[in-house]
Order: sequence, then structure tokens, then C-alpha cells
Amino acid sequence: SGVTDSASGFELSSMGRSIRSVPGSRVRYAGPSMSQTATEPRSSEQQRPRRSWWKTALWVLLALVIIALVTVALFLRFSVRRAFPQTSGTIAVAGLAGEVEVIRDAMGVPHIYADTVEDLFLAQGFVHAQDRFWQMDFWRHISHGRLSEMFGSSQLETDSFLRTLGFTDLAQRQYAAESTENQAILDAYAGGVNAYLETNSPSDLSFEYSVLELLNHSYEPEPWDGVDSLAWGKVMSWDLGGNMRAEIGRAMALASLTPERVDQIFPAYPGDRHPFILPDGSAPLALEAGVVTAPDAIAELAAVSRSVRAIDDVTGGGGEGIGSNSWALSGVNTPTGAPMLMDDPHLSIQMPSIWYQVGLHCRVVSAECPFDVAGFSFAGVPGVIIGHNADIAWGFTNTGPDVQDLYIEKVNPADPNQYEFEGAWLDMDVRTETVRVAGGEDVSLEIRSTIHGPIISEVFEPLEDFGSSGLDVPQQYAVALRWTALDDVPSIAGPILAINRAATFEEFREAARLFSVPAQNLLYADRAGNIGYQMPGNVPIRASGDGRYPVPGWTGEHEWTGFVPFDELPFSYNPPSGYIVTANNQVIDDSYPHLITKDWAYGYRAQRIVDLVGSNLGIGLDGHRTIQFDSYDLSAEYLRPFVLEAVRRGITEPDETQQAALAELTSWDLQHFAGSTGAAIWNATWRHILARTFHDELVEDLWPEGGSQWFEAVRGLAPIPDDPFWDDVTTPETEDRDTVLAAAFLEAVVALKDELGSDVSDWTWGDLHRATFRNGSLGDTGIGLIDDRFNRGPYPASGATSVVNAVGWDASEGYEVTWLPSMRMLVDLGDLRRSLAVHTTGQSGHIDHPHYDDMIPLWLSGENVPMLWDRSDIEANAEATLVLEPGE
Repeated sequence: SGVTDSASGFELSSMGRSIRSVPGSRVRYAGPSMSQTATEPRSSEQQRPRRSWWKTALWVLLALVIIALVTVALFLRFSVRRAFPQTSGTIAVAGLAGEVEVIRDAMGVPHIYADTVEDLFLAQGFVHAQDRFWQMDFWRHISHGRLSEMFGSSQLETDSFLRTLGFTDLAQRQYAAESTENQAILDAYAGGVNAYLETNSPSDLSFEYSVLELLNHSYEPEPWDGVDSLAWGKVMSWDLGGNMRAEIGRAMALASLTPERVDQIFPAYPGDRHPFILPDGSAPLALEAGVVTAPDAIAELAAVSRSVRAIDDVTGGGGEGIGSNSWALSGVNTPTGAPMLMDDPHLSIQMPSIWYQVGLHCRVVSAECPFDVAGFSFAGVPGVIIGHNADIAWGFTNTGPDVQDLYIEKVNPADPNQYEFEGAWLDMDVRTETVRVAGGEDVSLEIRSTIHGPIISEVFEPLEDFGSSGLDVPQQYAVALRWTALDDVPSIAGPILAINRAATFEEFREAARLFSVPAQNLLYADRAGNIGYQMPGNVPIRASGDGRYPVPGWTGEHEWTGFVPFDELPFSYNPPSGYIVTANNQVIDDSYPHLITKDWAYGYRAQRIVDLVGSNLGIGLDGHRTIQFDSYDLSAEYLRPFVLEAVRRGITEPDETQQAALAELTSWDLQHFAGSTGAAIWNATWRHILARTFHDELVEDLWPEGGSQWFEAVRGLAPIPDDPFWDDVTTPETEDRDTVLAAAFLEAVVALKDELGSDVSDWTWGDLHRATFRNGSLGDTGIGLIDDRFNRGPYPASGATSVVNAVGWDASEGYEVTWLPSMRMLVDLGDLRRSLAVHTTGQSGHIDHPHYDDMIPLWLSGENVPMLWDRSDIEANAEATLVLEPGE
């Protein structure tokens, strides 16, 4: 059949016949019966209304789908925005004695003003809960080993490991041992958190609870208490503590390498080339190495390593090479004549940021209310971790002392709950804990401990022997962890709150005296013109050994005999150089009489900072901001000539792409900026160098991540063209250095061409090195609709491993950013109003909130915002003011 539009007069064809119409005419069917008109259709035309019905139905269905989508979108928008906190007006808060003002600046940073200590910290707890309670609750479940209560059986492995460490019991004992004053602060803080919880349903607290409701209908957030705040300090101690990963790595490497070759991939700190934090040491103390391992033991240590990795996946810690930078300059080296202090701690990439910026101000600073401080806090913990008060500024970097030892315990074959010590069988301490599992049955967990600490591995079959160690082989054994953080030591709250109140270096050192774990490099500057450094913390003294390998627990020869006295720990005050630099490098030279560790960062960042600071004395904060973003690669400066020479010798007829890549690599300025083509080629080549050199002889768990340890290892191999590491043991040929380096370059060019296209000039480091700020709890579900709501990125990122702008990646996995400068702070003690800061994401933990991700562009470009201090400046930049008043 055919139809004609009577309004337009166009003609259609139907079954070979013409249908013609003119405007205004009736449409007639030119068929067998010309007497039938359009108003009298034949039977075939009766299908037209049916077709219209189906069209109508489709349109209705489409409309319903659109309405449903709009409804879902509106519901999601409502569900997200209902959790946005009230930031202006007045709120009655139970527990307050007087009014508290919370002035939020343009970046959403709250500046809290109160008349009493209790009101000040109650308000901090309230504000933390407003912006970040989901993060606090998630971290709390990590701390207590209760993730399975939220997310089900997938977290049982992590919970089991965390329960074995026993953070909850330790935090409870810490709380009981706190001073009355600190307990009052912890209680006030918890009271503020709970005051917010009591007036909000879970869905009003954060959108994450609406998502969790789909998975776990029975979950209800519990009230907060002081123990929850202290338990998180234990988790941070894990992230920043000890050398257990290196200890396991050395032991596992011995399965395929001689001790001498293991030392090649765990080299000593290069003190002849790279700086110490402090220039002076004292009389040396001879240390005896002690090793115990065996090929059969490697499987058990690998199991421990996997448990360690499970907690690292949750906390974001543990990556090889993670560190921090800080430096301070006295007034003789600044344009203002007053000290300046810079700090940028390196932690895992996450969403929201691990840091929460805040100002805590007593309206009248006095002995009764002594807090007047600004800086960076952890949501869930009272006080300011890093920042400044009216008199001093301070920063932290990780010392990385060896405060963890693994003991191989000889277990009684007749009784798995007994172990040998100095010829006697001792009973293990055995406790049972119940792990609640959302959507499943409770799991009973038996936890065993020896005098050395908790057993963190399973008992396994008898061993053949311990190879060349010459030690007796136990019939059965297990691995116990000795760690200073598992002792009854003061919590992190005491030293942090004391530093917040300190006004002089003497008071700062007395606060540091309370700092047991984690041991940190504490950097100091004050408005009186002084700079200083203190290394605090419990550092064990061993009867024998240097902590590099697991040791036999049954002999009693490797016990800890005490800790380095605080007054013998390294410190410095107003050094002659006029500046102090810390970057996880060795604190003091080998003449120092106590062992701190054998596992330092290898000084590449420290050397570059010393070079830049020392050659640019007198620059202001903007200059030091540029130094914080510097991405110059000292390792590549040394290794690139070897690569270029090997390529020129080994590739006699390079194709067009190889020629262009070689030219870019040759002219590269050694800066790892996101737009750099040379950086892309170098890092791809470096990744293949590591794979070709080490993957054939190391188990996958030990494949290089590519940090300063591996820079130093390859630097040691570079002058030795025929070192066995260059040879691939899986091939019949014998490869040498130049073969490996040239092949790595060629493989890198092929990989980059496949991924980024054939035009070498279009290759950039940022195309490979991308930062995704991922929510640690609900940002990795594999469901794009959920992940995309919580995560941000990927973004092209400057920086690299072991450069000053240390934006790390894992060469065994890919180029994605895994850790980064978690915040950047620059404090001018001459005028605190000039101070600058930024952290990685934003103040808010609520997705779609304007302050959820507004710091990301600043962080990516190396920019900062004013670190507001004076109340007049805060009010001038105020976004909102909230008054908290006493309530029932």
C-alpha cells in the first residue's frame, strides 16, 4: 500500500502504481477498486491502527523508562545531598558548656573557636563526623578487625590478621593508661561524634550507608568512643612501622640466591654519595648478623607476606619506596629573616584524602585552654597531627626504624600450643575471638602468641634442613611477630596533643619523648628563629643480629634487651648549615653506636632536595613550592648513558619510530612532568630493564616495584657488564648488560607504540602515569555505576618514584599512581598568614559535594591555597559560619 501527504502534495510509489495528490485533496487508493477512498480502506489498511497502537506502546514504554531514569537520578541526587551537613545557622549539641563557632573558609576548611578544651574537641568530633563519618567508621572497622561485619566474608582474611595483631586490646589498655586530661579530650571528642550520630539516620550520615543497605540490611553504626580514636593510631603505626617486608623479602630471595647476591638487591645505604639527616655520629658498635631460613620455609613466609599484603590493600600502606619529604631553614637562609618549614608526607592514593585540614582555637589562650593550632588531622582522632600553632611549626617524615622482627618458633610436635625457648617447652597464650560476618555465620578464630608476639602464620609440615645456616631443623615451626607497637606503650594522642601546645624546642622534645610508635623524623621551626630535629620512638637493642632476616626464637640468642634511651636518640638544634632536610634517608652515619635499621630509603630524594635548597638559599615560599614539585631523576642521570650507549651499539639500523624515541630519550631533561615524552620512554624502558634483569630469578612476590632500592641495585650492577643478574637463566644464551638494556628499550618502544600510537611526539608520561583517587571501601566493586560515583580520575600525573615529587607507581603492575604526596604544607614563621597548604582531594567525604574533589586540580598542578590563620582573614574568606550551642 502507499500513502500521500495531502498537505504537501508529494508522491509515493505503491506496488508499481502511482499515488498522486495535490494540496487540499482527499487521498485515494489507486488499486483494483477505485471507488474505495481513504475513508473506506480495504482490509489491508485495517492494519494501520494496529501499527499505530504498537508505536504508541513503544512511546509509552520509552516514556516510562525515561521517567524511571529521571526518578532514579532524582532519588540518587536526594540520597547523596541529604547527607550534606548543615554548615550555617545554629545547632544545639548535647554536652557543650558554651557556644562554639565553626567558620568554614572557601575550601571548606573549618576553623573552630571555643572557650574550653572540652568544647573545642567536642566540636572537632562533631565536624569530623559531619564531613567524614563513613571514613571514620570504615577506619574503625579496620582498626578492630571487624570489616566482615560491614562487607561480609570477603574480608575474613584481613579481619583474621588484624585480630591476631590485637589492636583493640592494645588501644583499650592505652586509653586506661592515659592522663585524666587526655581522657577528657578523647571523651569530649567522642561526645561530639555521637551528638552528630544521634540526630541522623545512617542514610543521613553518608550516601555510602544507602549503598551498604543494599548489601547488608542489618548494619547500624555504633557510638564512638576514645578507644576507637586510639586504635586508628595502631593502624597508622602498621603503615609506618618496621622492615618486616624487607625481612620477608630477603628470606624468600634466599630460596634462589646466595646471601651475597641477596645483598646486591638489598644494598647498603650509599653514604659516600647521598646525605645523612645529621652529619655527626659517635663510637661504633659492632653488630653480628644472624640468619635462619630454608627453602621449605619460603612457602610459610610467602603466606605471611600475603597476609601482610591483605592489610596493606585495605589500609593503603606498605608500598616499597613510600616515604616523605621535609625541610626547615633558619632565618639566615630566608628572605624574611624568619624560619620556614616544608612538609609533604607520602601515603597511598585514596578518596577522600587521608588528611582533614582544621583550625582549633581557644578564644582566650591560657593555661586552662591552651590550644591555638592549625594544620592536618585524621578524621577520628582529636588534635592536629602536622601543622603549626602561634609559636612553632612541625612536620613528620617516616624514619623507618627496624622495630619488627620475625621469630621462627620451634613448635612441639606433640602439642601445637607449646613452643621451645632455651631448652624448655612453654605454653602459648591462646585466646579465641568471634568474627561476625554479614550475611553469614560467625567465625571462631583461635589466636596464639609466644613471648615474642602473636603467631602470624600457620603451623606446617617438618622441614628437611635450613641449608647453609648450620642450625638445627625444628620438627614443626611457626612465625611470630615481635613489634614495638604490640607492647604496652603510650598512644599517639599524648605526644600529638603535647606538640599542639608546645612553644619551645625544649617543650617539643618533651612531647617527642612520649612518641613510642611509630618512630618519625620530627622537624621543628619556631618564631623565635630556631630550627631543630628529633628522632623519637622505641628502637630495640638486640642481643645479637641486625634484624635483616628472621631469627630462631628457641635459642634465646636474638632477644631484645631494651630500647635506645631517648636522650641517646639523634637530634639537632640550629645546625651550622642553617637548614635540615629529611627524606627517609639514613639519619646518622655508621659511627652512631645503636642500630636504627639497615633498610633506609636510598637518598635520591634527599640528595636532590639538599642540592636545590643548598644552591637556592634565600628563596621564598614560592621557590620552595617549586622544589616540592620538582621531578628531576638522579637515578636516570646515572643510568641513561648506559642505556643510550647500549642502544647505539645494539641497534645498528633503527626504524623511524626507534630513531624518534632515541632522540627524545637523548634530549630528555630528566624531569618527570606529565607532558614529557622523554619521561614516558624512560619509565617504560626502566620497567622492562627490571623485568629482564630480575623476573627470571625471583618469585613473583619479589618482583621489583621500582623504588630507590632497585635504583641502587641496578646502579651497582651497571659497571659490571657480565654480572649474573644480567643473564636470563631461562634461555640457553648468556645475556650481558648491553643486551638487556638495548632489548628493554626496544620492548618499551613497541609497548608505547601499541598503547599510545605511532607518533612518538604524541607520547607523554601523563598518558601512562595516571592518578585515580579511589574510595577504599566502595570504589573498587567492579560495578561501574557505583565505582564512578565514588572515584575521581584517572588524571595525568607528574612525578615518579624517588624524585622529590614522589608520585609512585609499581613497575611490576603498570604505571598507575599507587602513592603520592598526601598533602603539601609550607609554613612561614615570619608571618603565618603567608603559609600555604593543599591535600589531595577535598575536605568533604560526601560524593558530589563541592568540596569532595575541589583540591585535585590544585594538587595535580603543584598549586596551594592560603593556610588561613588570623581570624580576620578567615572571616574575610568565610563560606559559612555555624554556631553550636549547648543542647539537651
